[in-house]
Amino acid sequence: MKKTLATASLAILLFGCGTTKQNNDLAINTPIQTSIDLVDIQEDKAPVQINPGRFTQDTVMYRLPKVVQGTYAVSDFGSFVENFKAFDYAGKEITAVKVDTNSWQIPNARQLDVIRYEVNDTYDIEQTSKKTPFSPSGTNIEPDNYVLNLHGFIGYFDNLKSNQYALSVHTPSNMKRTSALSLVSSITKDDATVVDNYMATRYFEITDNPMMYGMLDVEEFEVGDIKIVLSVYSPNKTHTAKGIKETVFKMMKAQKAYMGAINSTPRYDIYLYLSPGTETAPTGFGALEHHTSTVVVLPEQMPEDALASAMIDVVSHEFFHIVTPLSVHSEDVHYFDYNAPTFSKHLWMYEGVTEYFATLFQANQGLVEENKFYDKILDKIVASKGFDDEMSFTVMSENILDAPYAANYINVYQKGALIGMCIDILMREESNGERGILSLMKELSNKYGKEKPFKDDNLIAEITKMTYPSIGKFLKNHVEGTTPIDYEDFFNKVGLKITSSKVETNYIQNAGALIVAGDKDKGGIYFNELVLDNSFWADNGVLPNDFIVSVNGEALTLQNANTVLRGSLQWKEGDPLKVVLDRAGEEVILETTLKKSYTQGKTILPVENATEKQLALRKAWVKG
Repeated sequence: MKKTLATASLAILLFGCGTTKQNNDLAINTPIQTSIDLVDIQEDKAPVQINPGRFTQDTVMYRLPKVVQGTYAVSDFGSFVENFKAFDYAGKEITAVKVDTNSWQIPNARQLDVIRYEVNDTYDIEQTSKKTPFSPSGTNIEPDNYVLNLHGFIGYFDNLKSNQYALSVHTPSNMKRTSALSLVSSITKDDATVVDNYMATRYFEITDNPMMYGMLDVEEFEVGDIKIVLSVYSPNKTHTAKGIKETVFKMMKAQKAYMGAINSTPRYDIYLYLSPGTETAPTGFGALEHHTSTVVVLPEQMPEDALASAMIDVVSHEFFHIVTPLSVHSEDVHYFDYNAPTFSKHLWMYEGVTEYFATLFQANQGLVEENKFYDKILDKIVASKGFDDEMSFTVMSENILDAPYAANYINVYQKGALIGMCIDILMREESNGERGILSLMKELSNKYGKEKPFKDDNLIAEITKMTYPSIGKFLKNHVEGTTPIDYEDFFNKVGLKITSSKVETNYIQNAGALIVAGDKDKGGIYFNELVLDNSFWADNGVLPNDFIVSVNGEALTLQNANTVLRGSLQWKEGDPLKVVLDRAGEEVILETTLKKSYTQGKTILPVENATEKQLALRKAWVKG
């Protein structure tokens, strides 16, 4: 998973392969028959039916996931279920007891024929509820679009997660559909309805294969031996799949070249939901990966170049999850428990190394200049300092749902990536440039793979044995241990240094630090003291404590601040700008033309007179 860090940043998963134990809970071991009705939607709720076959036991438990793979947060998909009812073979309702948010106990299971319930979507309430799933893992029910993360609709019976599932989706005939789940048949029921029938070998495949139905724009193309299916929902037709296709093609071609011989997948689906910014639209921008697909949610109002940049950052991260945790993962991942999960110690690898790959490959393959790569690395260093730099990463990972560790989760994309960078530089140094962290991941993938998990407590010793004592020492001190990393020591190895200089920034930040703040009492947004160090606003006479009344005619409030301020990230040099300010009760009107803004900040630059050894190590590190 990759999620954005804050309003001002768009540049900012685990999968279980359930056991195959013999099922003795059904008299007839047939697939669990499930259906979702997208035709008979009532009050924005989709009817679901579950037919498990005939039970030979007295009591069974049916559950929807509390936590889904890759999110590291409680989602409670059972909380979106209403009118849960169980029926016997005569069509009579029988007892079903809700025992917790996500679980229903059926005490007369021998009589059970079917379960029926209705599912609310999650997108509609994201802006009004404090507790909703991360948007790319959520669900959407609209007349022209359905985001079917199936874990939000279909549940499982305890001990039957290894059973086959048959899924029927009843859909309006005028809708397009995309899914990598195996389609058995598509039957026209009548002029208005089509029934799509799918098969899954187990419950994991249900959770691992999202779908999108609706008025979609779809492009299919080949990247080497991978078929890419790009499905785009842009409600206002702002963007098209064809317009995004070239960016995705170049990105994934570069990723394939960077990864080399690592096993991939014959088909990869990208589901892109572009949020229109309305009151019922999702705001959790980012993506959630699956074995052969990713669901992406981004703002629809993004200009083409900004959307292209976001797609490269976000989708490349998800595609690199093919390496870890999909090919290299622990038992916690392999035998994932949706309602009582345990978590691996190694988020530094699953998310951190994945994020590092998604950052490095762009410079490695020439998609960005090296200085842009260094800028991203520095951004991660700055961002990581906003978290507890003395917290053990392995302890945090293992307890990621609990305080105080949960608040540090976003650091897996910052310090986690930097851990990957340090290991990469160390391995290049130890091997005279021949080995790096990508080669380590290939070796781990060859040893383990999708169907063979490693033991969580053994991984660091295993990596040390496969690499060098310096790697083991680094992991012990800075990943298991609590010692902060001296990044300048690693930059010195490759002839780089961190220095202060004039750097370009945006219109709401100074090198990552927000220059605006909110006042709850006055219900508004104002400029703080840092505005004096932002060249654009300072040159136009803006002062600390100036309240922003409106921007280009749109009133700015605490309620719409996210949307309006995020829009400033898309401003371009030369565009007209009108801002109305309240300065201690006096109206101040600023009408000007946008210019680039600068501030004093840190940057990573090559050292003068770098040695041949430093230059060679830098080349091996960045260009491989």
